[in-house]
Amino acid sequence: MNDPIKLFKQWLDIAQKHPDIKEANAMTLATCTPEGNPSARIVLLKAADDRGFVFYTNMMSRKSEDIKANPFVALCFYWEALGKQVRIEGKASPVSEIEANEYFATRPRGSQISAWASKQSQTLESRQIFEEQLTKFTNTYDGASISRPKHWSGWRVSPKSFEFWIQN
Repeated sequence: MNDPIKLFKQWLDIAQKHPDIKEANAMTLATCTPEGNPSARIVLLKAADDRGFVFYTNMMSRKSEDIKANPFVALCFYWEALGKQVRIEGKASPVSEIEANEYFATRPRGSQISAWASKQSQTLESRQIFEEQLTKFTNTYDGASISRPKHWSGWRVSPKSFEFWIQN
């Protein structure tokens, strides 16, 4: 197949239907600091099309700070039950405000409140502080729609290379 996005979507669709795969859209995101120190973590793919692969996060998180300093990243999907893996390397750029707002509106209310309450990648003195922030924002938005915080948005990884791997 000559279209790697189309092949990826076929594999993802199969993975999403497989009973032994709980989060088929879970992907490892690898970033590097300006000094070249690598960091990897799991994030959730929220969209994939000809423009790239999208995930959402706190824009003040370590991953976002890494991307702002060095936009070249790697993604890796591994579906053990299928014996398949996809590696993608590319350049990350912010999604549009419209896209971020539209996606944020689809999130469960608790996840929207958490986006306001969480200080991702920052050390908390206690769990109680986070719970107090949850209560504060739950009360703030009681009965009202929740707007997207400016510090919460998404990244689109425009692919430069793909590697499709199948276990023998």
